[in-house]
Amino acid sequence: MSFDGVVVVTAAIVERDGRFLLTRRLQGTHLAGTWEFPGGKCEPGESLEACLARELMEELAVACTVGHAVLVTRHAYAERTVELHFFATTLSGNPVPQLGQEMRWASRADLGTLPFPEADRELIQLLMRPD
Repeated sequence: MSFDGVVVVTAAIVERDGRFLLTRRLQGTHLAGTWEFPGGKCEPGESLEACLARELMEELAVACTVGHAVLVTRHAYAERTVELHFFATTLSGNPVPQLGQEMRWASRADLGTLPFPEADRELIQLLMRPD
């Protein structure tokens, strides 16, 4: 979904045993090779929660419960501007990558060492803060 040229994206913050679920962007895609919180672009007329549930089912074959919004941020890349909606999310089962993408569970410390898209910077800083 796009408003005035802004791409609206949802992403899941899934934490289990102190580790966060990440997937790696596929070659041939925007920001290929960077790690991200799973999710994707909203379709026209789709709610943010429905978008996230659909994306997790398509990408990781797992149902979820979408919780509260953790952060909304906007970032302008040279090619496009994205508005990211990050939600605390609980999975109903174990995720299994469906698109050939890498998946990993990363600790808070790992978050500071992995390559992420610039748009995720604020979230990474938030998650790495000591409780």
